[in-house]
Amino acid sequence: MCNLYNVTTSQEALTRLIDGLTDRAGNLASGSVYPDQLAPIIRNGDDAPELVKARWGMPSPPSVLKTARDPGVTNVRNLGSPHWRRWLGQGHRCLVPVTSFSEPRGKGQGVQWFTPTDRDTTMFFAGIETRGWTSLRKVKDGETTDDLYAFLTCPPNAEVATIHPKAMPVILTRPEEWNAWLSGIRAEELQRPLPDGALRLVDAAL
Repeated sequence: MCNLYNVTTSQEALTRLIDGLTDRAGNLASGSVYPDQLAPIIRNGDDAPELVKARWGMPSPPSVLKTARDPGVTNVRNLGSPHWRRWLGQGHRCLVPVTSFSEPRGKGQGVQWFTPTDRDTTMFFAGIETRGWTSLRKVKDGETTDDLYAFLTCPPNAEVATIHPKAMPVILTRPEEWNAWLSGIRAEELQRPLPDGALRLVDAAL
């Protein structure tokens, strides 16, 4: 499952892509994003979309936690789960900027990177988010209160299936998809893989 992606899209480019976007993210560094790190997301603000930083990993279902520590869930597949249904509405939608993403090759074999075949394509993960969530993410930090996000997954397309046959992130590449997602279209309508041929395999993050 995707637990490493790269984003190099500038804040200026994002404000050009999303109508009315307000930049509240401060300075953003380009590069790789790992679970539990802060990264940019575009979410619904009071009056317009806003660019902010949030922590990658939504709250885990209590049934899977063995201790008080909750490392978070990075990828969400089962939209029928009561745990996830509460965060599927418009008020919890977000777009996660991504330039390339990886899937594990297997133990000791590193990861395989994927990026759009068409170099002009802009990608966003279809994300969900929650704000002001208090939990124990790391024992050394104690309880913290964070804005959190994760993104949906779906069956893989042909390119991803060669490496990870179970799933791939839900990726949105067209302005009408971005707008529909933030506007609250039923999540199931966009929970589908990119067309075969839309991605190319590369050796390193782009």
